[in-house]
Amino acid sequence: MRPEGDAPRLSSPVGRLLRTFSWQELRHHGLRHSTAVLAVLLGVALAFAVHLINASALSEFSAAVRSVNGQADLSLRAARGLLDETLYPQVAQRPEVAIANPVIELQTQARVVHTSTVSASSPTQTAPMSLRVLGLDPLVAGPLTPLLVPRLATEVPGIDRLSLFAPESISLNAAAQRQLGVQAGDTIALQAGLRWVTLRVVGTVSAGGGPIGVMDLAGAQDTFDLHGQLSRLDVQLQGGAQPEALLQALALPPGVIADSPDAATQRVSNVSRAYRVNLTVLALVALFTGAFLVFSILALSVAKRQQQFALLGVLGLSGRERLQLVLWESAAIGLLGSVLGLAVGTGLAATALKLLAGDLGGGYFPGIAPSLQWSPWAALLYGALGVIAAIVGGLLPARAAQQLAPAQALKGLGDAPSGRTQQWFGPLLLVVGVGLTQLPAVGGVPLFAYLAVMALLVGGIACVPGAVGAVLSLWPRAPLARHAALMLSVERARRMRHTATVAMAGVVASLSLSVALTVMVASFRGSVTQWLDVVLPADLYARTAKSSSGAEAMHLDHRFLNAIAALPGVQRATGIRVSSLSLRPDQPAVALLARPIGEGTGDDAPGRSLPLVSDAIPARPGLVSIYVSEAMVDLYDARPGTTLQLPLQAGQPPVTAWVRAVWRDYARQQGAIVIGEADYQRLTGDTGLNDLALHLAPEARTADLQAAIRATAAAQGLDGALLEFAEPREIRQTTLRIFDRSFAVTYWLQAVAIGIGLFGVAASFSAQVLARRKEFGLLGHLGFTRRQILGIVAGEGAALTSVGALLGLALGIAVSMVLVHVVNPQSFHWTMDLLLPWPRLAALCASVVLAGTLTALLAGRAAVGRDAVLAVKEDW
Repeated sequence: MRPEGDAPRLSSPVGRLLRTFSWQELRHHGLRHSTAVLAVLLGVALAFAVHLINASALSEFSAAVRSVNGQADLSLRAARGLLDETLYPQVAQRPEVAIANPVIELQTQARVVHTSTVSASSPTQTAPMSLRVLGLDPLVAGPLTPLLVPRLATEVPGIDRLSLFAPESISLNAAAQRQLGVQAGDTIALQAGLRWVTLRVVGTVSAGGGPIGVMDLAGAQDTFDLHGQLSRLDVQLQGGAQPEALLQALALPPGVIADSPDAATQRVSNVSRAYRVNLTVLALVALFTGAFLVFSILALSVAKRQQQFALLGVLGLSGRERLQLVLWESAAIGLLGSVLGLAVGTGLAATALKLLAGDLGGGYFPGIAPSLQWSPWAALLYGALGVIAAIVGGLLPARAAQQLAPAQALKGLGDAPSGRTQQWFGPLLLVVGVGLTQLPAVGGVPLFAYLAVMALLVGGIACVPGAVGAVLSLWPRAPLARHAALMLSVERARRMRHTATVAMAGVVASLSLSVALTVMVASFRGSVTQWLDVVLPADLYARTAKSSSGAEAMHLDHRFLNAIAALPGVQRATGIRVSSLSLRPDQPAVALLARPIGEGTGDDAPGRSLPLVSDAIPARPGLVSIYVSEAMVDLYDARPGTTLQLPLQAGQPPVTAWVRAVWRDYARQQGAIVIGEADYQRLTGDTGLNDLALHLAPEARTADLQAAIRATAAAQGLDGALLEFAEPREIRQTTLRIFDRSFAVTYWLQAVAIGIGLFGVAASFSAQVLARRKEFGLLGHLGFTRRQILGIVAGEGAALTSVGALLGLALGIAVSMVLVHVVNPQSFHWTMDLLLPWPRLAALCASVVLAGTLTALLAGRAAVGRDAVLAVKEDW
């Protein structure tokens, strides 16, 4: 029994009110609440889709690496170039080694020569496609890489067990067969330099990932002229043996490095982490602005139900229970938006993986077609973010419902008391944001820079009341004295400026983000354009490989370069050798560019041929001079006046190089080094070339010269059709087109952010004018016409949105400086010049002011249209 005197404990009525009171609000104003759901949906969908795409691509890349590397415990490779195969017996004979698997691996182009589906009299030749070629010893590779062991199609005439070792044979995986449209018995051709080598497809391999072809090791060395050389040596140890003990016993020569098979995946994950995080943060911008829309919708909903909340308060519903009721409403909006967002995000990710093959523009996962990897834990995380964003957006409206004075609200005497933010809070956050920009990145991610952006945005929003009062106090007094409506608009906006935070928070946040993205994209595009002007000084460029990954299979020689230089119309021909150089096992290989570098003021002087960020320091006698990209400074501390050890030749001691200057490079995030061609050839013995830069005579015609170069190649027994030509104008247009396509999502996010901000203004003004019906009625009694009252509302909207636009512009420029000078250097290790596109920014601000004024005017029509006399009589 209950002790005598104890009052019965009643259960909270919040649950029942959600099913009745809140449900009726949702039914009658479904369209309004659906916009808040849509805002949460967009933010969750974009963020979850980006996560799924990147996670799926990274998982597929890891699987592809494992299928190629097999069950190796250790991989030995040269820091630059190829290994001498004399290392193979030294490793294989060690007692700690169970299997030593020599591998040739390179990227080349493949095309169909003949298929069994057409007659021999009309052979089929398709456009070349990229193919990863592996040369293996079938007798050794089986236990280590079973997925790469060819399954011979012995049922096809002419294919038997010995075809496995034939130098003119190749086996393809499913992806290569599908893209080439071939099967066992068909004939394909591989590009080796400027010639085609014909091979017969004799079987298949089970390895997944991108297109792969497997050849006999000796056949691959013959095909690509790599006699006595290996790409890497995969090692499987005996049970109980330790890699450290083996490496100590081997005493590897200089220039030979060892890493684990998973190191490639880890390197790609590390270098792409900042890119993936930046994409996710960009996608969360929609969720951030969506929280402001939830705030505006619920603020309007609470204002319209003010008397209903007051009645519930009179009937016993406590302020805390009113707070809980509104928070549960916001959580319901967030939950519905998150569930729908997860579904839409999954669909977006599946579509993007099908159309874009997992590459969102970063180029970190080339040649793979990943399947969707759906994670319930990731879905739970991003769904929770959507719910939290909605609850945060509903916090202030819930507080307004909690602080409601029931007696006054029942009489319609204005809205609930507003808690005023301490005046020091906004400036303090701005100072904190500036301080956070000085902190370094965490694991390659500009975490503190993101926190700085958040602090600047929240601090700027908190400064809205003070900014409104300061700016409007500058308005001249004389015009106000002559125009009563103008005076009322300006004075109310200035004296009731605490309500400006409610009305303008969304506009300031969305406009500042839009301005920041506009400035950042314009600055990046302008810097890339200037960079292209410097790095493309020649009139015509020619190359054999589409990327540096094919450098070993598709290179030229100086005999061909000299023949081109002798052609009429060619003033100067320059060759460039691009190769990869590993400086640290935990970092991706940097690009090593060997090219002619002169002194003085000639065309090949560093100051004219490289986009230097500062003047070059003098050369140091006895040391090789190099020029490093900005990424080298961040990743390897290679500053001008320091030395860098370059392992240019396996088996030879590293070369001590003197860093003379730093140059800007937007093409290679992992770093790049420019070395003089003469020094490179002297130190490595490598005279191959990848790219040709041709300076033409004024009267030379590009089309005629291309034909002459192809004819020169044919005269040397080469296929001139394999050369790709491009003029600087074409390269610039292609680069900028790819740039614009990569950043197209930012323009869409800007439109979404501005739309959400303006919708929030409309909802906020609607909430405020509903609470001011008696004020409008009193103005009507004082002789103001309906048109004048609407003018007052529109004037307030214009005043507030004007101040909001100025504050959003200033805040956006501050955020853009963080993005340009902190986020980009910490994420991608390059710098850019800040460019402010004033015409575009002015148009953006003017459109926000105009749209904000119109939305305020439309929001006031409903309240002003009521009978003024009846409105005043409500004060009973």
